Amino acid sequence: MPTWLLPENIADILPSEARKIEELRRAMLDNFRLYGYELVMPPMLEYLESLLAGGGHDTDLRTFKLVDQLSGRTLGLRADMTTQVARIDAHLLNRASVTRLCYAASVLHTRPSGLHATREPLQIGAEIYGHSGLEADAEIQELALASLALAGFSQVRLDLCHVGVLRAIIASDAKAKNNEADLHVLLSAKDVPGLRMLTDGFEPVTRNALLALPGLYGNVEILVQARTVLPQLPGISQALDELDALVKLAGVTSVTVDLADLRGYQYESGAMFALYVPGLPNAVARGGRYDHVGEAFGRARPATGFSMDLRELARLLPIAERKRSIRAPWGQEPKLLAKITELRKAGEVVIQTLPGHENDQDEFDCDRVLVLESGNGGNWILNN
Repeated sequence: MPTWLLPENIADILPSEARKIEELRRAMLDNFRLYGYELVMPPMLEYLESLLAGGGHDTDLRTFKLVDQLSGRTLGLRADMTTQVARIDAHLLNRASVTRLCYAASVLHTRPSGLHATREPLQIGAEIYGHSGLEADAEIQELALASLALAGFSQVRLDLCHVGVLRAIIASDAKAKNNEADLHVLLSAKDVPGLRMLTDGFEPVTRNALLALPGLYGNVEILVQARTVLPQLPGISQALDELDALVKLAGVTSVTVDLADLRGYQYESGAMFALYVPGLPNAVARGGRYDHVGEAFGRARPATGFSMDLRELARLLPIAERKRSIRAPWGQEPKLLAKITELRKAGEVVIQTLPGHENDQDEFDCDRVLVLESGNGGNWILNN
């Protein structure tokens, strides 16, 4: 096997693509800071039980595992950063006040999430801890939409769901509760035949409500329909009220509701959302409330946040224009070096041509050249 081959669904990022991704990362992190979010950098690997805390079966399947040669314990390479940031808030920062944290780093997946997906997404996201009200959910939605606007996406569809609907439906049905994980999978896939098989033997009210969920998808009028189709339970009413409020706070015209879209890492506890853009069938960002993850670290905190894959997002963007730059000759002459330093301090890209070589670069367009002016003491000037 050639030594240059990489594992399946693992790839290098070449200059032009890397610049798109890095510019997106910088712009989004700078915007997070304007909202008051503090940057954290969790480690790539942790003890497995910490990484999987509150994450559910899906996270376990996605996580690479290895044995630590120092401790003999099992380590995991993170498949998602949300639980890591929750650990930092609950155990390390230990603040009583509202805390806003953000992050941007690679995660690793044992299997790709889609046909052409990478197993090394570059995950960027933001989280709010310490506030249980819808104001935090609305801010996270706003920040996610602002992040896509920074990337140049103006046509964005917001899709809303609420895990409280399912939890309320199955709360009084022991058999249904024991099959909650399977229900998540079937509902997310809108697998009605599978639901019919699984729910055979559930309480009739529970079964009818579960079979109705895949059809409760569409514009915001679905919330009105859901109130008539689903059981009149306090948990369902509260969930629908919260979704109705988030629709009004969203600030976008394209909003859909999908009460069966329960995809994620199974740690959500309330309202959930996904963002879609033209050209990609899958959501480019997902977020929602997950109030119970901190319990595994000794301190439950209200929490809501979102994340997205910068590599996936960058694939949808046009090739970045080559950056204007200046070609300069190689040399150690003091005036030449002083001029190059002056230009670089002013933000110009100055590339010195090494002896015997031409510049061959994807990122830079050398549209000007630094030349020695004849007379006037031999000053270096720019020529087009």
